[in-house]
Amino acid sequence: MTSENLSGEAERVLDEIEEKGVDFLRLQFTDILGTVKNVSVPSDQAEKAFTEGIYFDGSSINGFVRIQESDMRLEPDPDTFAILPWRDGPEVTSARLICDVHDTSTDAPFEGDPRRVLKNAVDRANEMGYTVNTGPEPEFFLFEEDEDGNATVEYSDKGGYFDLAPKDLAQDVRGDIIYGLEDMGFDVEASHHEVAQSQHEIDFKYDDILSTADNVATFRSVVRAIAAQHDLHATFMPKPIPRINGSGMHTHLSLFTEDGENAFHDDDDEFNLSETAKQFLAGILDHAPAITAVANPTVNSYKRLIPGYEAPVYIAWSDVNRSALVRKPAARTPAASRIELRSPDPSCNPYLAFAAMIHAGLDGIERGLDCPDPVRENIYEFDEAKREEYGIETLPSNLGEAVDELEGDEVIQDALGPHVSEKFVEAKRQEFQEYLVEVSDWELDRYLEKF
Repeated sequence: MTSENLSGEAERVLDEIEEKGVDFLRLQFTDILGTVKNVSVPSDQAEKAFTEGIYFDGSSINGFVRIQESDMRLEPDPDTFAILPWRDGPEVTSARLICDVHDTSTDAPFEGDPRRVLKNAVDRANEMGYTVNTGPEPEFFLFEEDEDGNATVEYSDKGGYFDLAPKDLAQDVRGDIIYGLEDMGFDVEASHHEVAQSQHEIDFKYDDILSTADNVATFRSVVRAIAAQHDLHATFMPKPIPRINGSGMHTHLSLFTEDGENAFHDDDDEFNLSETAKQFLAGILDHAPAITAVANPTVNSYKRLIPGYEAPVYIAWSDVNRSALVRKPAARTPAASRIELRSPDPSCNPYLAFAAMIHAGLDGIERGLDCPDPVRENIYEFDEAKREEYGIETLPSNLGEAVDELEGDEVIQDALGPHVSEKFVEAKRQEFQEYLVEVSDWELDRYLEKF
């Protein structure tokens, strides 16, 4: 292959690499658990990356392939090119390109690539005449590092929800993170201190769901890198501190038609939700237990999903309170009509979680599911009898139960595809079993001297 095979977008990237004096390219992708991986190549290999791809050992990546079928190829997406807002050395400028993974044995997109899983879901929506937009709200903690640079759980500030300095000592860090994100093309809409000490949220503008998944992966990398420059450790662990609020990633979803109209909006409806929106919402509720395995994929995720700490566990929807799993936020314009799924947390693989949401919602549309009535009371205050009266079920209480739900839900398994579904379940079963055989400090403190 020669430079004649370059697309116009790729040529634009090559020009920018030269103009900006980029020294290295980080070719980025994710494994099935959502960990960002990258291969760094000198910038003079950029043309080769676009025309031939960059080969790597897929057997070394969690959930990819076996040792006897290890050769895989990265194909960079030129639309994802961005200069990294920090230097890898005093005079070293690096840039990032997100890649699609290809199977060299078939020369086809690798179905175990989480980005391919989401693209398949997007294709399904497109075939039904929809574009999916989403806007996530990822939360995170900023903790102190010890003298050796290791992570601790020592608070870096004493602020609370929407606090200002002097309590919110991390304003400068958040400012640097925002500048870095904007340098990489993010449209940051808001940032603030969250409820817990040292907890923060930075919201960026909604976009098509593939771009948003790319942005979530980038967001986590940028937050960690810039926090480290301030000698702080940023963590997206859902519940790093017991008995305080955990970190979520509330996710706003909407469908747009081919003519650019919001398919979720209806002026004549009490909640300004169309029948399509209600069917989509019903699909999300119907598949919520299985979605939980993907959107809340760690043992620790279920330390957040308990009543009393503002995390939703009840499978219901509402337009006025945040105790339900799905909320219909207020919208000033028809284009802003959307639903908000409040259970996901920022430890999830965004590509897989978003794919599960798409398939669940589209299944609701295809089956014409009836949407239940909204619950306008505080479900946290309901006793079990009242929840049964309202027909409100709960999300799985631990990772093992969530994986059981995933294995029993063909729609969400189809969303992931056979390869990812098998590897994901295998990894999560192992994680849960490892957790079950461990003995915690809480158990030692409670039982060691008592019995």
